[in-house]
Amino acid sequence: QVQLVESGGGLVQAGGSLSVSCAASGSIIRINVMGWFRQAPGKQRELVASIESGGTTNYADSVKGRFTISRDNSKNTVYLQMNSLKPEDTAVYYCYANIHSKFVLRDYWGQGTQVTVSS
Repeated sequence: QVQLVESGGGLVQAGGSLSVSCAASGSIIRINVMGWFRQAPGKQRELVASIESGGTTNYADSVKGRFTISRDNSKNTVYLQMNSLKPEDTAVYYCYANIHSKFVLRDYWGQGTQVTVSS
């Protein structure tokens, strides 16, 4: 069994900062890409940022320069530091990871954590 457990998020005023983290646990052999999606009410889930096992990162244009994704491979954890937050960043943030476990290679998802930015 593999699971992703998220923490962080919450409520912040526009211009503020928040961070979220996501730890993978279970029978993990290797974690490939890790990242974050978000879904706002009435909108499709969209990619926010991703990071390869070697550290290569990718960001949505809407968050470039404001958000920073990082990972600690020794802890199987991915982080998202969010600065200069805007009301349009309000969404449920989901972490995901492509994991080679003892039995299968597949994508796993966290339960989601709410990020709310007030104007």
